[in-house]
Amino acid sequence: MPDAQQSPIQSLFQPMTFLHGPAMKNRLMLAPLTNLQSHVDGTLSEDEHRWLTLRAKGGFGLTMTCAAHVQRVGQGFPGQLGIWSDDHLEGLTRLAAGIKAHDSLAVVQLHHAGMRSPKEIIGQEPVCPSDNAEFGAVALSPDAVEALRDDFIAGAVRARKAGFDGIEIHGAHGYVLCQFLSSEINQRTDRWGGSLENRTRLIDEILVGVRQACGDDFNIGLRLSPERFGLQVAEIRDYAERVMASGLIDYLDMSLWDSAKAPEDPAFAGQSLMSIFTALPRHGVRLGVAGKIMTPARAAQAMADGVDFVLLGRAAILHHDWPDLVQADPDFKPASLPVTRAHLEAEGLGPAFLDYMATWKGFVGEEAA
Repeated sequence: MPDAQQSPIQSLFQPMTFLHGPAMKNRLMLAPLTNLQSHVDGTLSEDEHRWLTLRAKGGFGLTMTCAAHVQRVGQGFPGQLGIWSDDHLEGLTRLAAGIKAHDSLAVVQLHHAGMRSPKEIIGQEPVCPSDNAEFGAVALSPDAVEALRDDFIAGAVRARKAGFDGIEIHGAHGYVLCQFLSSEINQRTDRWGGSLENRTRLIDEILVGVRQACGDDFNIGLRLSPERFGLQVAEIRDYAERVMASGLIDYLDMSLWDSAKAPEDPAFAGQSLMSIFTALPRHGVRLGVAGKIMTPARAAQAMADGVDFVLLGRAAILHHDWPDLVQADPDFKPASLPVTRAHLEAEGLGPAFLDYMATWKGFVGEEAA
């Protein structure tokens, strides 16, 4: 948490250390953002390199890639960055160097879409903890669960080999690790299903394996979301408390969709969703939130409410140099939506990303203004 003597905005620019790995120069992380810009084979494109390194240049203390899939069959969307093959190392190495050249920590988010992998992209039925008729997904065998664990660890090893400072494990938003966490989706009866301890086992084993394989100077984060996809707020709270006490992670990234929202579960009425997690003991682990943080005031308020850092998504799409702009002018006001394609092109978005943003309601408007 920031020094009480600092102004709210200044708190965003206080350096932050981690239990492992290098320190961040400020409290501003680029959120992992789907951008559809990689090549079909998962290798890095020039557009994606430009998008990410421009955010590092713009002052973000940590620049995180989009979700990078750790198995070919774990791809969740077109143009997704891959980290499942050594063929991806050349581009990843260039990207890590490009980010770190601007004094920003370079982090890869490791991902597998599970049942949300489109069949038309992966060429087969998607996989899931259990058979899932809605998505046409087939249950992973015990051997396949262990292979999935090992491929997450192998992705982290590739990230380290490429020169990244760390990785974040994507356990949120209904993707495969979140599917294991969900008591609705996960109907397994073996050691990966049933109790909360069993449903979190795969994430725990991945975290242990990454630390063993990547060493003590490597940064490990975990992204969780506490609602939707059959998740129970109380269970995610309990797991968050346990994983922060375990020493397995350096930061917990809570993706709330809206950092100011109230919990949907009536059992938690009268408190903010964020406060459920800021109240937990952290044991040196850093806690951050993402969700509709657009303005300097909103970011500073999240810090004042008890988080250690904030993740910016849409704000960073609108302004590659949001941190530098805010540091120069605490009263900086982001561009109002909708913005033009020309604005986003000037902010380093390539054609595929521009087309994707045009599908977001109210984000992209007419060129004439």
